[in-house]
Amino acid sequence: MVSSIYLIPTLMIYLQVSRGQITVTQSPSSKSVLPGESITITCRTSSSVSNEMNIYQQKPGQAPKLLLYAVSSRASGVSDRFSGRGSGTDFSFTISNVQTEDAGDYYCQQDYSTPHSDTDQYKNS
Repeated sequence: MVSSIYLIPTLMIYLQVSRGQITVTQSPSSKSVLPGESITITCRTSSSVSNEMNIYQQKPGQAPKLLLYAVSSRASGVSDRFSGRGSGTDFSFTISNVQTEDAGDYYCQQDYSTPHSDTDQYKNS
């Protein structure tokens, strides 16, 4: 039996912030990923946030877990299968060698201005 992970955007939040409206969007709109494969999530902001982009994972019934901060720095205990790159307005986050335990919701969050806009949600099922 094949286990597939599907990533589906379900939420977009637009917030007015002190430096103007910063909108963060993610893509792809959906993609099937098999265990052992890789997936890249692209995050774009409507204006530059320098390198102040984070990514969170949230599993059902749990609080969001910080995976990466300042684009590419892994939070304590996070596998090196998670990586990030980019600056300014264009960012990408990759999960290499996807495992079934990677199922959950993934959020990009700009940390450049407050309130912090967290963005498109990606749901694995």
